[in-house]
Amino acid sequence: MGGGDVSKEMGAYRRGDHKLRKFVTARSTKFLLLSCIAFALITLACRSSRPWFNTSIAVADQISRSRKGYTLLMNTWKRYDLLKKSVSHYASCSRLDSIHIVWSEPKPPSESLKEYLQKAIKKKARDGHEVELVFDVNKEDSLNNRFKEIRDLKTDAVFSIDDDIIFPCHTVDFAFNVWESAPETMVGFVPRVHWPEQSSLQSGKAEYYTYSGWWSVWWSGTYSMVLSKAAFFHKKYLRLYTNDMPASIREFTTKNRNCEDIAMSFLIANATNAPPIWVKGKIYEIGSTGISSIGGHTEKRTHCVNRFVAEFGRMPLVYTSMKAVDSRSLWFW
Repeated sequence: MGGGDVSKEMGAYRRGDHKLRKFVTARSTKFLLLSCIAFALITLACRSSRPWFNTSIAVADQISRSRKGYTLLMNTWKRYDLLKKSVSHYASCSRLDSIHIVWSEPKPPSESLKEYLQKAIKKKARDGHEVELVFDVNKEDSLNNRFKEIRDLKTDAVFSIDDDIIFPCHTVDFAFNVWESAPETMVGFVPRVHWPEQSSLQSGKAEYYTYSGWWSVWWSGTYSMVLSKAAFFHKKYLRLYTNDMPASIREFTTKNRNCEDIAMSFLIANATNAPPIWVKGKIYEIGSTGISSIGGHTEKRTHCVNRFVAEFGRMPLVYTSMKAVDSRSLWFW
């Protein structure tokens, strides 16, 4: 056989091999795609046909409802449309016992606003239970008002929330379940973290800390605070904040109109020596951007952290990497 014949045969072999590999690859891709589709359909069919799955959720929710509920403590300021939307939404949550609106405006709430909210709550009443609505009217405009002691609370659990933040009721109920498993700590949806400055560590001087936001939490997987704009805590911390926390801290937050949430995180961490718990949940912000979007916000918060360290005489915040996730809605966890 001549060299030319060998070259032709080798070329034909390569072309045949290439076609075979294309055929096998195409078949493999189609098989993989069909397998994925089939798996997805079987998964959905099994999930919809599993009475025990839906029953387990119903039983868990029923057990939860049999316990005490929680008080919604909502901070607001001249955003009546947002207040109406938030109250109307949360009034439908099954474990909500009462709504306390922290009112710090110069004029008391109007009768028309009260009437609107009462009607919205009555419309959402369930099983003969109507959520109680209370306006906690304050004479002084201070951020500390959101943590002022409320003596007649019927529930141990307080869900502190801003008027421009919405969570689905099932998400709030799950966070409440998490709090019930650790009622001494703070359980919330918005994690933040503090970091010691390396320069202070190396020089041996008193530690200086930096306040960091969400991206630092996301990058490091670590946090040491959950903000009170969306968090559960025990009602006793309202008393401690009002009566036992250094008055200089309350004066500082009133003067600077910032950092009352950091002060509450310090207070609870100082009392428990334990970290907060971050709960995974989708946040729907229905208002405009807040003070966190203003320039110099991080620097101001950093100043607060270091001021509070000096007031408490130590850094009480505790780092953690734990996140609570509702596994009932997940297949892989």
